[in-house]
Amino acid sequence: MPAGRWPSFFSVHQRIVIITAGPPCRHPRPVKEAGTLGRAGYEVTLLTPPAIPAYAALDDLLTAGAPFRHLRAPAAFPLLERGFSRLARTLARRGWRTARSLGPRRELARLADRLPADLVIVHTEIPFIIGRSLARRGRKVAADFEDWHSQDLRPADRRLRPLGFLARLERDLMQNACYTTTTSQALSDGLRAAYGGRPAHVLANAFPLQPDPKTGPVNRPPSLVWFSQTVGPGRGLEEFLPLWGRLATPSALTLVGAAADGYPERLAGLVPAAARERLRFQPSVPAGELPVLLARHDVGLALEEASIRNRDLTITNKILQYFNAGLAVIATPTQGQLEALRQASGAGIAVPLAAGAVPILDGLLADPARLQAMGRLARRAAEGEYCWERQEPRLLQLVAEALTGT
Repeated sequence: MPAGRWPSFFSVHQRIVIITAGPPCRHPRPVKEAGTLGRAGYEVTLLTPPAIPAYAALDDLLTAGAPFRHLRAPAAFPLLERGFSRLARTLARRGWRTARSLGPRRELARLADRLPADLVIVHTEIPFIIGRSLARRGRKVAADFEDWHSQDLRPADRRLRPLGFLARLERDLMQNACYTTTTSQALSDGLRAAYGGRPAHVLANAFPLQPDPKTGPVNRPPSLVWFSQTVGPGRGLEEFLPLWGRLATPSALTLVGAAADGYPERLAGLVPAAARERLRFQPSVPAGELPVLLARHDVGLALEEASIRNRDLTITNKILQYFNAGLAVIATPTQGQLEALRQASGAGIAVPLAAGAVPILDGLLADPARLQAMGRLARRAAEGEYCWERQEPRLLQLVAEALTGT
């Protein structure tokens, strides 16, 4: 049986609705899930909020010809909904935090309630609220904890969030969903310790294997890359750049993503003038172009913050994209990333962003043979565990068991 397929008798006439709170081009995990289940023969609907003009064309391109239906909730009263959300955020600043501050959900919830489904899978906060409501009315609901929402973000960004509400919501889903999934064993263990219930099943935040990973010699000087949807504060860059500027071994560094206003200049100011010409900023690229872009470099930077519990425990798609592209990895020693590096033995190093990292980084970047060997091991880890092809059978097994009640 081909990878990612399931016997057709399990899926005849079975309908699955997957709900996420943002545009598909910025939420790849539910898109991959919908594609896998659609190819397996299920009737799948990916339900998202109303279109955001900046992303609508990308979303349409991404979902065109997909083996699932993409359905946007109507924007029935957008001004009213946005007004309620703004009021909720204003009240939160005065100490009254409500779920409304997480964003509008009325039309998304109404559509989810009307859609017939044998299984509803919810991703992110607003769909979690919808999923809990559906489950209480007897619908079969599964929940994906790609993030631990009540334990995410820096303290300044957490002030206005209804953290108590989110924790109660997460506890309810952990204990009552027909199954839950998450991104790492460390995060699964953390969620169960906090909330009880059955362990969340681990589905790595991986992508399909790209056909042309890096195979050539190491660039001279070696080329480092970091990517995210946004180049901004709270991503480890402010801590890494001063260390990079002190390295005796020259290297190029490319930061890929949409940069916040003035932030590139702020980052450039953290390194000596002589290093600034080797610091490059590149706008975000469509998801399909990212693997080729990454493969032009030698080392991928995974700079998660251990002080944020969610970031400490999860394995983001960043480090797994580097494995896929055949890059050596420099990672901060979060529990999730240490888990990934144990699985990908020899593919990367974990170093804290402190002065003691400088000689370690210098030694690595001065050794092209070691970088090349690490890249080969990274690709081997992607092929062996950290690719979407390895996750698909696990997802299909969970869904089949949920639908058959086993």
